[in-house]
Amino acid sequence: MHCVFVQIRCKPGTAYDVAGALVLREIHSELYSTSGEYDLLVKLYIPTDEDVGKYINEKLATIDGIERTLTTLTFRAF
Repeated sequence: MHCVFVQIRCKPGTAYDVAGALVLREIHSELYSTSGEYDLLVKLYIPTDEDVGKYINEKLATIDGIERTLTTLTFRAF
């Protein structure tokens, strides 16, 4: 599994709607509201045989209200 963190910037006033839609897709491990440039932070475990970019584009970026994402790939947990 690939562990990735995705920061999500939502259109104004849509963060809770985006979070609710994401929860219904049941693809995340953890989901947080955040302050700063991005509104949400989601931790995903993507199957090893999946293309990370394609997975995020198809499963996450299609949620209405998402304006921008920033994905951080992980390599090793300590």
